[in-house]
This record gives sequence, C-alpha cells and structure tokens, in this order.
Amino acid sequence: MSDHAHHDHDDDFLEDGIPHVSKKEYLTGFVLSVILTAIPFALVMGKSNAVATPLLVIILMAFAAVQVVVHMVYFLHMNAKSEGGWNALALIFTLVLVVIVLTGSLWVMHHLNTNMMPGAHEMLEMLKTAP
Repeated sequence: MSDHAHHDHDDDFLEDGIPHVSKKEYLTGFVLSVILTAIPFALVMGKSNAVATPLLVIILMAFAAVQVVVHMVYFLHMNAKSEGGWNALALIFTLVLVVIVLTGSLWVMHHLNTNMMPGAHEMLEMLKTAP
C-alpha cells in the first residue's frame, strides 16, 4: 500500500493543502452575496422614509461587513482549520481593517458635510449677490 492511500490531515484538503470545495459551497456563497447586495440596494433605491438616515447607514455598514466575511469564507476558503490557524488571524485582521475603513469613511464624510456645505443663511446671501 502506498503512502498516498492514507492521509493524516483532514479530508477537506487535497494533498497540496488546497481546500476541497464543492459546487454547493460556491453556490451558497453566490446566493448569500446576491442577497447581501440586493437588500441594501433595495433600501437605498427604494428611498424608504421608514428607516432613519443614521440607522440606514448602520444597516448598510452591517451588510457590507457580513458580505466581506461571506466572501472570505466561501470564495477565499478562509477558516480556523486551514493553514495552521493563520487564516483565522487574517480574518480577524481583515475585520479590524473593515471597521477602521468604514468608521473612518463615515467620519470624513460627516465632517466634509458639516464643514463644506453652506448653511441656509449662507445660501441666501449667495443668491442675493448673484448677478
């Protein structure tokens, strides 16, 4: 019997350490990605007044973060078992970066809106002085 007949590592991985992935897992990831894109798209394009703007931003951020995790798990095949746990560390690092980028972007947009947009009084003054 050859050495290739018995594997000491999980059956989830091929001999070269490449994860074995089925079409069902790819299809699951694709369906989740479509759903996680369609719901925020419908919320924004529907112009629903039922959801307050700050709450809508939080909802959109949550969907974005979940979608990043879905892509990492279903398409990049990152989990705690593969690569000796280094993929789990990469996942945590990615989540930290996503939080920093999302909160930083919101902070910058808020301050640009606050400091760059003229108020109602300034708009009236500009209209009065226009030729």
